[in-house]
Amino acid sequence: MNTMTLWHISGWEFAALAAAALLVGFSKTAVSGANTVSLAIFAAVLPARASTGVLLPILIVGDVLAVLTYRRHAHWPTLWRLFPAVAAGVVIGTLFLVWADDAAVRTSIGAILLLMAGVTLWRRRKAEADDEPDSVATRSGRVKARSYGVLGGFTTMVANAGGPVMSLYLLSAGFRKLGFLGTSAFFFLIVNVTKVPFSVGLGLIDGHSLLLDAALAAFVVPGALIGKWAVNRINQRLFEQLVIAATIIGGLQLLLR
Repeated sequence: MNTMTLWHISGWEFAALAAAALLVGFSKTAVSGANTVSLAIFAAVLPARASTGVLLPILIVGDVLAVLTYRRHAHWPTLWRLFPAVAAGVVIGTLFLVWADDAAVRTSIGAILLLMAGVTLWRRRKAEADDEPDSVATRSGRVKARSYGVLGGFTTMVANAGGPVMSLYLLSAGFRKLGFLGTSAFFFLIVNVTKVPFSVGLGLIDGHSLLLDAALAAFVVPGALIGKWAVNRINQRLFEQLVIAATIIGGLQLLLR
């Protein structure tokens, strides 16, 4: 990482990063997937590869706040079925980062997000999403969990963009609002902490980037509090529509940037 670039940001650029950090907090406690906008802001202000290393600790701060808020609503059978596939996706994503340039990363993830958003919309048109979360115990549910798990691990490793992938999976599995937020909170806390050694090894996290994170972390907290206030005022249908919309916007941002 060219750490010197982290010290040459203007006041307006820092303000943009602070707004993105606030949005991370909001997305972790309200509309998961909305932090794809934060990803785009970080990548616009900082060098693309360096931005992923700066953003990861910010995401972990948001994950901790989300776990503290929704820890009683996690569905652990779903998490245990996802983790092996996610681990495989993280390894694949790490290997991809060794040779892929920024353009290849953005195009690949943007295409994946839009494809899965389309599949989710098609499934919702075809039938009402009334499955219970324990439907992941069926054969088709296990196949779906593995597929989304690998894609989620891959996208979260290469661009911190696993949120929309897992959002679509949890919606398709029939999770209601609080179960959705509690399960995703624990999922991303565990996965993001696991990614830290990989990111350090790739040179994406170092002492300079962590100092910038320390300055930005304070903005995550008010975002999380706003999200906690807002989620109780969003009905289930609007919640699902916002999650899908955030996924589509994130995918388009990655493809068009």
